[in-house]
Amino acid sequence: MATRSESGPTVYLNARLLDPRSGLDVQGALFADKGVIQDLGPRLFNDGVPEGVEVVDCAGACLAPGLVDMRVQLGEPGHEHKETIQTASKAAAAGGITSMVALPNTDPVVDDVAGIEFIARRAREEKLVKVYGYGAVTRRLEGRELVEIGLLSEYGALGFTDGLQAVADAQVMRRALSYSRTVDTVILQHPQEPSLAGGVMNSGELATRLGLAGNHPLNEVIMIERDLRLVEMTGGRYHVANVTCAESVEVVRRAKARGLPVTASTAPHYMILNETAVGDYRTFAKVTPPLRSEADREAVAAGVADGTIDALASDHTPHDQDAKRLPFSLAEPGIVGLETLLPLSLALVHNGRMSLLELLRRLTEGPAEILKGRADLTPGLPCDIVIFDPERPATIDPDRFRSKSKNSPFEAHMVQGVVLRSVVDGRSIFALDSGRRAA
Repeated sequence: MATRSESGPTVYLNARLLDPRSGLDVQGALFADKGVIQDLGPRLFNDGVPEGVEVVDCAGACLAPGLVDMRVQLGEPGHEHKETIQTASKAAAAGGITSMVALPNTDPVVDDVAGIEFIARRAREEKLVKVYGYGAVTRRLEGRELVEIGLLSEYGALGFTDGLQAVADAQVMRRALSYSRTVDTVILQHPQEPSLAGGVMNSGELATRLGLAGNHPLNEVIMIERDLRLVEMTGGRYHVANVTCAESVEVVRRAKARGLPVTASTAPHYMILNETAVGDYRTFAKVTPPLRSEADREAVAAGVADGTIDALASDHTPHDQDAKRLPFSLAEPGIVGLETLLPLSLALVHNGRMSLLELLRRLTEGPAEILKGRADLTPGLPCDIVIFDPERPATIDPDRFRSKSKNSPFEAHMVQGVVLRSVVDGRSIFALDSGRRAA
């Protein structure tokens, strides 16, 4: 399939149309013009395509809303040697992601209007995927003084988080949740009680054998349970990012049953890997929160499958070799994930845990709804779509990533699922080269 940069009239023929919002799952076609979805369905253009219309033959591949990645660490500003908005955007496009939201823990921290405007301006300059930003909850991520939540929301902040740090002070979190209700935004928490979370990997027998400090799953559960009490007090919208353990899933499940305005997300590595991935001091498997036990991994995957966990995010955290080629306790946590989000997540479909349509809901409509957006195939919406082959085998090769950083524990990992094309506002911004692997 060729790449074109303009957004003229284009019809995508012979596609398996998948839209989690409407439940659509049929063979058919989609027509887009002027950057907007005009029409779609099983009988569209059955009598032929009008002259002057670009035709993309999908050859039976899946066509779905573009993925929405709600947790991405950008290196820009401040750490451009690890990642820039341009390289992250190219990596996202190759992964089928058409919208991503950047964490605020850059240098400087995004805690004012200038920071939000910087992200928006750089995204417009690159004209690749749509890049949005979160505002920090507290100034300079220091956990004390709240940012101007209302003002930053007006300028486009999609939510508020202190990134890789928890908002530890209960009074600060209570006030943040109260303000979030006033301006109808969401507070996203990194669920680690900092006074207890000093370890570098999951606590237990393996950590003891390796001589590494352990991080107990209760660090996560304690923080979530405290915050849920504050949600009950304030009515503010609350999101738990990077759920990693069984008890957290259960706590969120019970909170939802009580009708609290709580949502949750996790990343593919918490569903696929367990703590044994760090068994040889492999720093590429060091993440925060850490990889947990096999029982926790299984519970997180089950939580995604039954909808307790609303969204899947890449948790893309680029690091150069200087940050990772260190003793385990000193290495920076985090892995890159923009280009592997879809193929790794498809494992839940291939092992029979959930339908393809439900998985796409966790990758599109789920995160979009948390952030008060849309990601579906309704006519009149921007044509942000991904075309992919869910059955095509591939081998993950970090050396081929578009991202500047290659810190992935999934090197040589076999997957089933390849992104063929990504389209933003009707513009094809990525098309897989013939014969080239996508991951």
